[in-house]
Amino acid sequence: MASQNNNLDTTNTASMASQTLKHRSRDDPNITTTTTTRNNKSTKNRRENNMAMANRGLRSLAITVSIPLSLTLLTIYLTTTHSYVMVSKPSWFPPLWAIHITSLASSFLLGLSAWLVWAVGGFHQNPTALALYLAQLGLSLVWHPILLGSGASWVGLALCLATFGALVGCFRICKEVNPTAGDIIAPCLAWTAFLAIVNFTLIFL
Repeated sequence: MASQNNNLDTTNTASMASQTLKHRSRDDPNITTTTTTRNNKSTKNRRENNMAMANRGLRSLAITVSIPLSLTLLTIYLTTTHSYVMVSKPSWFPPLWAIHITSLASSFLLGLSAWLVWAVGGFHQNPTALALYLAQLGLSLVWHPILLGSGASWVGLALCLATFGALVGCFRICKEVNPTAGDIIAPCLAWTAFLAIVNFTLIFL
């Protein structure tokens, strides 16, 4: 009986202490203020972390897109285009300005696709994707002075076909990592295939 009474006393004491603590937390404004302050700090920290991540993402996107775009623009600026301009061409051939603008657009799309793959760790999971991306970038940069500048149609065709093959590899890998990245590459594939037809036709002109 004594043991039971002691247990009851202990239970009653714990219950009274708990109720007292609840009443104190309700009545004491300092406790309420402290809890609110902690919640506000936690929310602020989450917002700051999200903003920092967004800023890092924007910076990496700007770098990933601007590098191929700048290299393409520099290649266009430095390449003499007398060979393509002077040759007699069919009416369906694109004008030089259209080739330049579409090449810049293609570089932008490929840079965007590369960033989407990098953002989800695709280049770490499959380094071949990065190798193929760099390969197509280098081949496309070399193609401009080879064909448009020197008029070496056979070499230009080989470079164009190699670029197309690298893009096909990029498309397949990027499609698996990020479907949106693969979809972005599709117009670049179509443009490169069209340039290959133009290049092939130039051989017989």
